[in-house]
Amino acid sequence: MLYWLADFSTSFSALNVFRYITFRTGGAIATGLFFVFMFGPAIIASLRIRQGKGQPIRTDGPLSHLSKKGTPTMGGLMILSGVIVSTLLWANLANPYVWIVLLVTVGFGAIGFYDDYLKVTKQSHAGLSGKARLAIEFIIAASACFAIVTVERNAGGGATAHMATSLAIPFAKDVMLDLGWFFIIFGAFVVVAAGNAVNLTDGLDGLAIVPVMIAAAAFGLIVYLVGNVKFADYLQINFVPGSGEMAVICGALIGAGIGFLWFNAPPAQIFMGDTGSLALGGLLGAMAVAAKHEIVLAIIGGLFVLEALSVIIQVASFKLTGKRVFKMAPIHHHFEQLGWTEPQVVIRFWIIAVVLALIGLSSLKLR
Repeated sequence: MLYWLADFSTSFSALNVFRYITFRTGGAIATGLFFVFMFGPAIIASLRIRQGKGQPIRTDGPLSHLSKKGTPTMGGLMILSGVIVSTLLWANLANPYVWIVLLVTVGFGAIGFYDDYLKVTKQSHAGLSGKARLAIEFIIAASACFAIVTVERNAGGGATAHMATSLAIPFAKDVMLDLGWFFIIFGAFVVVAAGNAVNLTDGLDGLAIVPVMIAAAAFGLIVYLVGNVKFADYLQINFVPGSGEMAVICGALIGAGIGFLWFNAPPAQIFMGDTGSLALGGLLGAMAVAAKHEIVLAIIGGLFVLEALSVIIQVASFKLTGKRVFKMAPIHHHFEQLGWTEPQVVIRFWIIAVVLALIGLSSLKLR
């Protein structure tokens, strides 16, 4: 919204700063942070009253988690509100990528909200049916990917028709695999997988939100470079016109995430819930598809991949052999069962997330 102030820069030259993505990204960070700080306590108080017993705690999990009983969930509402308000305020609303990513975020957030609602009201871990949940997620994700392909086919410039449905290979120059219209299915898989991987990671206080912010910071840089023809040409990466505007969304997420972490730091006053984790993962997935960095997302978000794989391996092993590979899945619970304290698991996983983000960013130059 504020982007349009740049139209008056001929009369007031100072307003020209609103043309710069970097300036508006900084504004989005500050706005997201301020919004959550201001309205966070009221949201927490409201959710605590409405939910009563709060999020149900797994009785088969670490005993230390039983002390968290009564903590309200759906804290993702705080983050999503901050992201949406900040994005609408600072982003160029004429940019289609902004709306595509926001719609995926809101859609996945709505699914997560309903799932959280069922769990809280029934006081059970059985929320929305897994098949129904995945089906709705795929519909939303496939629609978003179709929109992305359409936008990139019509953009011209570096986003040729060939590139719109192609998969870029990191650490390699000009290597693109044209998947044709199968790219929409592949892209939808990336978005859905990202959403559910972040969802599985959200099991300890502060564990998911910091790696999400780290990934958002990394992708904020990536989309800015990918959307700038000079930087893209210098780094020999695919130029995607208009994709740089998504950096503003990344800024909004970082600001709102920092604000949420203030309340989610142990002992947490509120849990993110599926409302937040599913939405934020979908946001990152949609952004990666739009920027042609799907494989890089798997590197930068390697911690989320590890968490998801631990669940898949655990379930497959138990069904095939009757034995468990991990003491408990997702893998952060495995380390808790080994004797790591919750802060040790969280901080060490944060360190892993930083290292993976740096490896992912190195793909921009190492080719």
